[in-house]
Amino acid sequence: MSVLASVRDLAVAYRRDGPLALQGIDLDIMPGERLAIIGESGSGKSTLALAIAGLLPAGAVQEGRIGWPGLARAPLGGRDIGFVFQDPAGSLDPVMPVGRQVAEVARAHLGLSWRQAQERARELLARVRLPEPDAIRHAFPHQLSGGQKQRVAIAAAIAARPKLLIADEATSALDTIVQAEIVALIRQLVAEDGMTLLFISHDIALASELADRIAVFRAGRIVEIGATAAIVTRPAQAYTRALLDAHIGLDAAPLFSSERPHA
Repeated sequence: MSVLASVRDLAVAYRRDGPLALQGIDLDIMPGERLAIIGESGSGKSTLALAIAGLLPAGAVQEGRIGWPGLARAPLGGRDIGFVFQDPAGSLDPVMPVGRQVAEVARAHLGLSWRQAQERARELLARVRLPEPDAIRHAFPHQLSGGQKQRVAIAAAIAARPKLLIADEATSALDTIVQAEIVALIRQLVAEDGMTLLFISHDIALASELADRIAVFRAGRIVEIGATAAIVTRPAQAYTRALLDAHIGLDAAPLFSSERPHA
């Protein structure tokens, strides 16, 4: 199977004379897999997501290579890569109806007419389980709850049928019940559309619900990587064991499921 994205000896600093946020990262992302990147705040996991998506801020210094053998070309943001950010309010235009925001992505990348793009937006808002999508698409972000805004952000991220969906701490700003709903939604959408998923989280329990593989980050490096079952049940590193020990209720229920959802 061809590799979708290949990261080799990646190093990133946010300014030329600044400390390295990432160093020596080697990672392959396979088509259709669900890969979780976990680690504490400041470990470099979000920097990796931004680097892969080509969204590092101006002034950042990047060395090493990110290749795309699965595309045979450089990826197009929005078209090949969908990105769901931690703060849905920050990723949505506050003065534009949410349906228009989703439709604009579809029109820009799929060559749809405005009428077709509006219809796709309505379909996507229904797919992400928003009630009354015809009414919701005329709403502004401030009129929606945090969970509803994140569902809109997910709809926009998948509007152009991307190959890779990156969810960067997409549940951390939500309460526990809504977190579970968003994780279930992402799992379903990825399965239905055959997308590759890169799930960034500090929560190993959430990661284990979604991922085929887990990469553990610490201080800008990968300290452990492997199949989810192996990482959760037989961690090789003390740091990974500490992340597992921090999970509340770890002994009360299985931390992962080896079964993929049915599409």
